Amino acid sequence: MRKSVVEPLSADAIVVEHLVVRRGGRSVLPDLSVTVPAGQVVGLLGPSGGGKSTLMRAIVGVQQVESGDVTVLGRPAGHPDLRHRIGYVTQSPSIYADLSVRHNLTYFAQVLGASPDAVDRAIEAVDLTSHADASVSTLSGGQRSRASLAAALVGDPEVLVLDEPTVGLDPVLRRDLWNLFRRLAHDEGRTLLVSSHVMDEATRCDRLILLREGEILSDSTLAELLARTGATDAEEAFLRLVDRAAEARPTDAASKGGPA
Repeated sequence: MRKSVVEPLSADAIVVEHLVVRRGGRSVLPDLSVTVPAGQVVGLLGPSGGGKSTLMRAIVGVQQVESGDVTVLGRPAGHPDLRHRIGYVTQSPSIYADLSVRHNLTYFAQVLGASPDAVDRAIEAVDLTSHADASVSTLSGGQRSRASLAAALVGDPEVLVLDEPTVGLDPVLRRDLWNLFRRLAHDEGRTLLVSSHVMDEATRCDRLILLREGEILSDSTLAELLARTGATDAEEAFLRLVDRAAEARPTDAASKGGPA
């Protein structure tokens, strides 16, 4: 969408330090620290229920946290100045089903104060030009996902936080969306944090954060992850890290001072 490459203001677009989130008396993120480099596609991978969505909500400033700091583009998460600089796509489509794609994007563009041509640029970016005037209720699941992404793009954000945007899509649509993600990062300088529980999507990311039970098992490139674990693919590497973590964790009896 942008006509020129954006130069990152700093090496890291997102900085999370000692983040603690509890929900229903349960620790979801016990003490999480991580950074997301600017201008890259960073995959946040791990099983469902591991804390990925909670971390993403904290980054966009809509998650109540107990302690810790989250900084995005040099501002605290949720700061008013970030409203136009972050695009957020939730797992559920965040657009109005009774409106057309174009009407949805026109509404969001007006709310964000985007330029008049931003709507057509966003529609073109997600390859929905032929369905621009169709009601969202008539679209397929994949088309709705792309329409939600277009709604996030219409404000021309510097950071995109995408919560499992490819779930339920066929292989062709998944490939096309990942090609778009890489184009947004590498050609336009945006930062993308993309969550998924599909491990083979790791090959499409510049960097991987593997999250399980609120703890980061790895934060590296895929090549570094495979070299570290001796695995042949991301799924095998993840399972090896899980096994290592289990072996290193003390048993309940040992942690209480009893016999192991």
